[in-house]
Amino acid sequence: MTTTYILRHGQTDYSKQYLLNGDPVRAVRLNDEGVRSCRVPWSVLPLHSVRTWMASEFPRAQQTASLLVGASAPELIVDARLNELDYGTFEGGPFLEYGTWLDRHGGSQRPPTARESQREGIRRMLTGVQTALEHPGPRALVCHGLLVSVLLWRRDRSPDEAMPLFFPEAPYVDPLAVDDEALVDWTVTLLTDLDAEEPQDPDVGGRPAKLRIEGGSAVATFEAVVHPPEKEDPPHA
Repeated sequence: MTTTYILRHGQTDYSKQYLLNGDPVRAVRLNDEGVRSCRVPWSVLPLHSVRTWMASEFPRAQQTASLLVGASAPELIVDARLNELDYGTFEGGPFLEYGTWLDRHGGSQRPPTARESQREGIRRMLTGVQTALEHPGPRALVCHGLLVSVLLWRRDRSPDEAMPLFFPEAPYVDPLAVDDEALVDWTVTLLTDLDAEEPQDPDVGGRPAKLRIEGGSAVATFEAVVHPPEKEDPPHA
């Protein structure tokens, strides 16, 4: 059975401070700790057996993949469907401000100036995962915390548990290994859950948010575009 390894990028100064970056043009790269985490030998990810490497458009995701794959690895495929959320006017600000807005307005409403809601973004990411299954395996997908958190929630969910607004924070550079059969089931189930959700009225049920950032308590954490990245020297933080 073929396996897909799905992992969050390494740490950045933004993610360390729980600042939002949903714009790939903003060149947020790995900090020293993020670079070091990519150089730790893994027993859970057979690097040399991976046939397909994919990453989002974001510099931190591609940098993570480049540090992991090495010079002799297969060419990196860049897919915008794996991108971080578009946070609109919350771009560059603290997660807590966005989280407070999300808690009041719900996951189906788009933040001001954003091109997608949280739920639309999750749907987009899941279609990226499904498309990845068309490539030869084993595969490694370097993406962002929200997608990994959603998949971890799906793995551990209780029967009939509804998808939450806030997920436990995904670890950095820690691959989630899923076989093809399970990954198809997970993505189909999650997309079905999203289809079944009723759009939320932002003026009904709003309440002041009481959110805080603690280790693992909150996730800090388009149209499809698939293309190879431009050739460049190996990135450094």
